Amino acid sequence: MDEAILKQVIEAVAQASPGGVPSAPAADAAAGFPLNNQQYTEKREQDVTSHCKAITEYVGSAMGDTVGLVIANLDRHLHESMGLDPRYRSIGIVSSRTGAGPQIMAADEAVKATNTEVVSIELARDTKGGAGHGCTIIFASEDVSDSRRAVEVALKELPRTFGNVYPCDAGHVELHYTARASLALEKAFGAPAGKSFGILVGAPAAIGLLMADTALKTANVEIVTYASPDKGTARSNEIIATITGDSGAVRQAVISARDVGVSVLRSMGHNPVSMTQSNL
Repeated sequence: MDEAILKQVIEAVAQASPGGVPSAPAADAAAGFPLNNQQYTEKREQDVTSHCKAITEYVGSAMGDTVGLVIANLDRHLHESMGLDPRYRSIGIVSSRTGAGPQIMAADEAVKATNTEVVSIELARDTKGGAGHGCTIIFASEDVSDSRRAVEVALKELPRTFGNVYPCDAGHVELHYTARASLALEKAFGAPAGKSFGILVGAPAAIGLLMADTALKTANVEIVTYASPDKGTARSNEIIATITGDSGAVRQAVISARDVGVSVLRSMGHNPVSMTQSNL
C-alpha cells in the first residue's frame, strides 16, 4: 500500500514538472505549492517585469545602480530653472547610487564620441551607506539622438571605469587615468582639456591623503584639485586629488597611489579587489 501511494505522488510531481524539471515559481504558486526564498524572489522579479510598462525615456542601467534616461523635449520651466542654453531642448541623464569617478570618466568618453555638452555634474553623499558618493550627470544636445547616444556610450563604459575601484568593508581605493581629458573632466575637476589627467581617491580620507602624497613624490606631475570631507566633496569620507602632466608620469603616479592605498587597506585586515578588471 505504501508503495502504491509513493508511486502516485511521483506521478503527480512529474505531471506538475514536465521532464522532471521543477516547475517555475509562478506555476508553483498557481498550483498552491509553498515557495522557498529563492522562488519567492524569482516570482517577485517575474511579477515586476510582467507589470512594467515600456518607458521611452529609459535608456538602460549599469553597475553602481546607475540608470540612464533621456528627455526629448524638456519642459520649458524646468529648462529655465536649470539654466540651460536655449538651443538645447534634449537632455540625457546618467545617475547613480555608487561611484562618481567611474561615471565621470565614462561621460568624458561619451562627449568625445557625440555632439553633446556636459551641462551639469553633481555629487551626492551616497554609496548606499558607504564612504563615498553617488552622482548625477546631465548631457544636453539639440537633437535627442545625440543625448541618447551619449547615455548609451557612458553606460557601456562603466564596466571598464569601475575596474579601477577597489572596495572593501574598511573603505575603498579608486583611481582613474586618461591620456586626453575632455569636457566632462574639465567640468568636474577643471582638467586641462586635451592633456593627460589622473584622479586619486581614498577612503577613509587619510588613505586618500597618503595616496596623493605618494603620487606627487613618485612622478613629475602637477596637482589640479584637492578635495576633503569638508571641502569639495558632498561630505564623503574621502580625500580626492587630481593630477596632470606627461602621459607616462601621470600613469606612473596613479599606479603608485593605487599600490599604497591598497596596501593600507590590507594592513587593516581587508582585501580590496577590483570591481571588474583593472586597466592600469
